Amino acid sequence: MLYTLAGGGTLCGVASLVLLIVSTATDFWMHYRYSGSSANQGLWRFCINRKCHAHTITVAFWDATRAFMLLSILSCFTGVVLGLSTFANGTSRRVRSAGIALTVSAFLALLAVAIYTGVTVNFFGKKYLDWRFSWSYILAWVAIILAFAAGNHPAGCMFDAPRPQLPCMSSARGDTHTHTHLSIDFVTRQIQRSAHI
Repeated sequence: MLYTLAGGGTLCGVASLVLLIVSTATDFWMHYRYSGSSANQGLWRFCINRKCHAHTITVAFWDATRAFMLLSILSCFTGVVLGLSTFANGTSRRVRSAGIALTVSAFLALLAVAIYTGVTVNFFGKKYLDWRFSWSYILAWVAIILAFAAGNHPAGCMFDAPRPQLPCMSSARGDTHTHTHLSIDFVTRQIQRSAHI
């Protein structure tokens, strides 16, 4: 069960990590028309007619978006490494830590995308008439969803209260009645014990 949880969460985490890196590194967060030419921009550069240049002005929202995206990538990487390490040493603490790291990664990326969205709609939306969000931006949203899914997949199941294990007996046919009798006795003792508390 632990390996299934870790495997599913880690798989979503790896997909989220790849999408976060691609989204952060590419120049297609926004597509627009500039002086009749096709243009696009990312977090690091802007391109006009496929000629790309580094952003020449320092704007706080770009810095904030970059910082949150880079922190999100680091947190996602940590979650994936912790998730993969559960296969070598399958402890619930590592699964829980991986889930927390992946959830933090999703929140950081969500902050980055929220900042970018707000400034783009309120500033660039008024500056450029013909504009739209592009595929790098969409990949960031998909990465957020995957990171949330990865973080809550292992962590959500592991945060449940631990359940007591029923005593096990041999699975031979002759022991079936004994196993059922022991299980009923165990449950009865647990109920009596909780009634006294």
